[in-house]
Amino acid sequence: MQFIRRSFRHLAAAACLVSASSFAAVLEPAKSPMAPDFTLAQYQGGNLKLSEQRGNVVLLNFWATWCGPCRTEMPELDKLAKKYADLGVVVIGVNVETETEGVKAYLSDIPVSFPILLDTNNVASKTYDVQAMPTTVIIDKDGKIRSLHRAYQPGFEKKYEDDINALLAE
Repeated sequence: MQFIRRSFRHLAAAACLVSASSFAAVLEPAKSPMAPDFTLAQYQGGNLKLSEQRGNVVLLNFWATWCGPCRTEMPELDKLAKKYADLGVVVIGVNVETETEGVKAYLSDIPVSFPILLDTNNVASKTYDVQAMPTTVIIDKDGKIRSLHRAYQPGFEKKYEDDINALLAE
């Protein structure tokens, strides 16, 4: 069983790398769909409802413990969260795994200052059509999806920052 788990993790990691041929889309306000609302349990305790973040720019990041690019990206997201916290930007991580036992160890290795949500039933990840790990969705102050980034390569955080700055300037 342990061998199967390790093999699956390696296969999943390879899939992440293959998907690293990233997809990014930036939408104009008039053509932007509303971000579907959800309420998920926070790893830190309590629940978080996405629509309660209206008035803020939200960077919503879907990730998994087995995803190598996610491990590389997470510290960069934490830097963005800290840099923009006082400017009305909220970073939210959404773990998409049905079993959460690895989340504690992951966050011990890579501590973050932003909320981590647990999507154990894949409600949010299905609603947002998450097809690659990681997937980052940037939502404007009115709750509209303004950009979508699938996969991650070092330097993508600059794209996120450009999107955030553009939305803060609106």
